[in-house]
Amino acid sequence: MDLEAAPARENCNAAKADPHKASLKVTLALAYQSLGIVYGDLSISPLYTYQSAFSGKFHLQEDDTEILGVLSFVLYTITIIAVIKYIFIVLNADHDGEGGTFALYSLLCRHANLSMLPNKQAMDEELLKYNLDKPKQTRRALYLKNLLENHENLRTSLLLIVLLATCMLIADGVLTPAISVFSAVSGLKVAAKHLDERVMHLVVSIILIGLFALQRCGTQRVAFVFAPVVIAWLLCLSSVGMYNILRWNPSIFQALSPVHMFKFLHVTGKEGWASLGGILLCITGSEAMFADLGHFSASSIKIAFACGVYPSLILAYMGHAAYLTKHRSDIERSFYKSIPRTVFWPVFVIATLASIVGSQAVISATFSIIKQCMGLGCFPRVKVVHTSENVYGQIYIPEVNWMLLILCLAVTFGFRDTILLGNAYGLAVISVMFVTTFLMSLVMVIVWHWSLFLAVCFFLFFGSIEMMYLSAAMFKIPQGGWVPLVLSFVFMGITYSWYYGAAKKYEVDSQNKVSMKWLISMDRSLGIVRVPGIGMFYSELVTGVPAIFSHFVTNLPAFHQIVVFVTVTSVQVPHLPMRERYLVGRIGPKEHRMYRCVVRNGYKDTHKDDYDFADRVILSIVEFIQIEGAEACINTSADENLFMISTQSSTNIVRSVSDVEALEAQSVDSCCDKHSFTANPVALQNSASPPQTTKKVRFELPKTSQVDPNTKKELKELFQAKDAGVAYVLGHSYVHATKSSSLFKKFAINVMYSFLRKNCRGPEVVLSIPHTCLMEVGMMYYI
Repeated sequence: MDLEAAPARENCNAAKADPHKASLKVTLALAYQSLGIVYGDLSISPLYTYQSAFSGKFHLQEDDTEILGVLSFVLYTITIIAVIKYIFIVLNADHDGEGGTFALYSLLCRHANLSMLPNKQAMDEELLKYNLDKPKQTRRALYLKNLLENHENLRTSLLLIVLLATCMLIADGVLTPAISVFSAVSGLKVAAKHLDERVMHLVVSIILIGLFALQRCGTQRVAFVFAPVVIAWLLCLSSVGMYNILRWNPSIFQALSPVHMFKFLHVTGKEGWASLGGILLCITGSEAMFADLGHFSASSIKIAFACGVYPSLILAYMGHAAYLTKHRSDIERSFYKSIPRTVFWPVFVIATLASIVGSQAVISATFSIIKQCMGLGCFPRVKVVHTSENVYGQIYIPEVNWMLLILCLAVTFGFRDTILLGNAYGLAVISVMFVTTFLMSLVMVIVWHWSLFLAVCFFLFFGSIEMMYLSAAMFKIPQGGWVPLVLSFVFMGITYSWYYGAAKKYEVDSQNKVSMKWLISMDRSLGIVRVPGIGMFYSELVTGVPAIFSHFVTNLPAFHQIVVFVTVTSVQVPHLPMRERYLVGRIGPKEHRMYRCVVRNGYKDTHKDDYDFADRVILSIVEFIQIEGAEACINTSADENLFMISTQSSTNIVRSVSDVEALEAQSVDSCCDKHSFTANPVALQNSASPPQTTKKVRFELPKTSQVDPNTKKELKELFQAKDAGVAYVLGHSYVHATKSSSLFKKFAINVMYSFLRKNCRGPEVVLSIPHTCLMEVGMMYYI
């Protein structure tokens, strides 16, 4: 959840660079900051866990069997799932320091050919396997790896499982604010017994609307209070819990015996089994410990959990249970009733603030998840606003934000009860955890090269526990559990339809690309006229010439002096350094002056709307021409020969000048560009770094005689074309299912994908292409 301050990111990078030398001060600072980001959701679970657990039809016995049994389940569930599974095992399965469901999937794709991205290429595979430890694989690991690689249906099923877990996390973004705020505000009914329900719902609505409305401002200004709020809340939980234990039932510690779990199920039967769907709410937010691994070191997350969160939650649940042993009739809103009257209002205020913090973290995580889906081609393009230049990854997606608000208000007013909300919430939480267990078992075999026996034991132990809770949550489907299922399948339909349509479109584009023979002979056969300037043709192909180009040239037999085919693609690594993003090569004979530039991004890389994309493409071509001239023996005429370009321009080609000097020297204007153009030297070094100061960069021919004359000539032509202006040609390929296609294909292509494409952001907006210089060429394919 992308809410940490810039110092947190810097400290985290320092800790990850050399974890053995990371100072205790840095680790403790990260542990403090992680309290407000990672544990906001988990820390507010005592607000609604017991109320949901005791919502069944069984009656509390005088011997406290049910209360001790529920408490024993809570204690062991937190210990087994949160401590053993996540703290000791899952946190070690990071992918370049990143965590979460997508990180596990991309980690598997990096060690096995499981990627389903349509426009991947051979150099991407080399990138994915870069700097990997390659221990000897076991025979079982090789068998499992080959089985997944050789069966497309298995790879598709794996992608669908990951998308399902992702959609369940998006559903969490709807349910968490609703249940958190509603549970916190429900304390008003304890203080004012005759309070009208409509007034309480109005308060909940105002808080939710205000929470979502503030997203557009970013959380940088209030992020520094998140950790103190959660710390204050944990202190309240532990203090009130200890008070209730000492006052009402000091013998409550006997619930540490697992025997009480079996007694609980024996006494309550089917109703007790169904109540497990409420008990599992005690581990809501545990997935955040792994999902936020990219922003904090694993040791800091473990320290914060062990020293603060875990003991506070244990004391809170024990104290709550101790109170219930003496006040069995106070099950409804029992948390607030267990608070001493003298400190009720301070605890209520802190609880409300803590619920807002927990909700904020989940909302921000939803934005991050959807952006990851966009990076992997599984979600339509939506507007991503970067709300801070100092906080890494802090983003805001307007369309998603208001969609979440509408759904959140609908769920809140539709249920009007924390028990029904808890039923829906629990099903979404445990589904994600089960998918994580399944992916972890694959990671153990394919990535860690553990024996298949250990991986199966891991899956059976934790999977059986989670399946137990999942089966209990299934009992709650008629009582609210259907909500996350409906939301998840709606989001699943969106994500998979977009992926399926994009894959089919890329497939037909690849089948219709122009042959090199036609490209070489086009000057003579078509009488092509070359006009001054640079023409940038945007397409999704990473090899060959798109059919859009032949369609354009056939109808308008003229194109620019310099032609650049640009493709923006994603690879299944979280972050990609700037030096590894640009791949440049030559298309056709050298005298044609046609280039290809493939721009690769990690699925979690952040970009801003003022990202000077075209300038960097030109800089990468300058660097490519220099490399080609310095190594004359290499063959760059083949389209497959792409060179990795760092976009760090040579000092003898590009010279930076200040803003004032650039404005004084600026005298020549062109259609869409000027002789001097804007670039960001800091961003050229590191995409994650915020822009510092705007610099002006202009080309200069090298004055040294060591430069090859042909290189000088080509650079001169490039500079002259840059002075003449840059035109942008955006290719659109539309696909439509034929009448003989299956019903699924017609619905996915003609309905879902077509609707989403018409209503999502266009690539010209995403790439910041100037509209005054934009030409769009479209083609329709029937598949």
